[in-house]
Amino acid sequence: MTDTHLAPDLFAPARLGPLRLANRLVMAPMTRNRATADGVPTPLMATYYAQRASAGLIIAEAATPNAVGQTYPNIAAIHSAAQVAGWRRVTDAVRAAGGGQMFLQLQHGGRNGHPDTSGLTPVAPSPIPLPEPIHTPAGRQPAVTPRAMTADDIRTTVADFATAARNALEAGFAGVEVHSANGHLLHQFLAPNTNRRTDAYGGPIGHRVRFAVEVADAVAAEIGAERTGLRISPGNTVNGIEEGEETGDLYAALVSALADRGLAYLHVGFADPDSPVYQDIRKRWPGTLMANPVLPADRIPDDGGRHAAERLLAADADLIALGRPFLANPDLVARLRDGSAVNPVRDRYLMYVGGETGYTDYPVAGA
Repeated sequence: MTDTHLAPDLFAPARLGPLRLANRLVMAPMTRNRATADGVPTPLMATYYAQRASAGLIIAEAATPNAVGQTYPNIAAIHSAAQVAGWRRVTDAVRAAGGGQMFLQLQHGGRNGHPDTSGLTPVAPSPIPLPEPIHTPAGRQPAVTPRAMTADDIRTTVADFATAARNALEAGFAGVEVHSANGHLLHQFLAPNTNRRTDAYGGPIGHRVRFAVEVADAVAAEIGAERTGLRISPGNTVNGIEEGEETGDLYAALVSALADRGLAYLHVGFADPDSPVYQDIRKRWPGTLMANPVLPADRIPDDGGRHAAERLLAADADLIALGRPFLANPDLVARLRDGSAVNPVRDRYLMYVGGETGYTDYPVAGA
């Protein structure tokens, strides 16, 4: 596809299954470490999301489906009544602000956890530790070797995802996004360097995609396929993932396995419209494709990401997810539509330290 391809208007309404979206701009899920130590969303989080209610769809930050899935301190969760109530305050605040639809991302960290954070030894497909230190309440520490998941662990975890999805609907979300990207548990099952199993969940590609497919199927059975999305990030090496030369075949297998399930969308992270892998995924996926463009690592583009977004629309993406542009610009939709200057991210450190600074204090245009 080229930039001259007749693409949908970024600001035109769109449909996502039974949902009507005011525009094609999606606020991507971004971990911000503002929940309580036991994973309960805070009033400050409600303010943050309500400020960004003009997005056509908000995908709220990764929430863990069980205690052992926790990654870092002050990460939100969705497996207790208090957590459900906290998220309900968030979704109520977005609706009160005139906002549209919200999905909740469900993320199990797998080996990306630490006993000092969760109180539990992390679990993973294989006992292969994260090759880098991990942040804990006591600061950065060496990663621990995870416990290899048993067949019972796998069944329980699949069930936990389904229960978390039901909890998300009780909390007022319209649906959930299953996180199979960025080096977390489902991605660890996909990648050959983190999955050394010899059972039905390891070895050939067809076995390694099985866990992600089972989680997506269980969630869809619990809340409906039309309320279930899946995120992938082909070729992403974050958190020690190495897919190597298998990337194209790996995602061809995964996407083909889920193509007939009627899921709400497939969310491709780090999407490059010129990539053969992206192009193959688009051909294989019959439904709504959400794409998160590759933006500079050290800054937000002067146009807020609009050019990158429109290139992906021209490459047949249906919805565009933006992260840091929404983080720094509560009124991003209006700024992109009007061509207004965008706020830069003030300080990357402030993304994860808690409090209002660098979180809810970004100005809107004209303020």
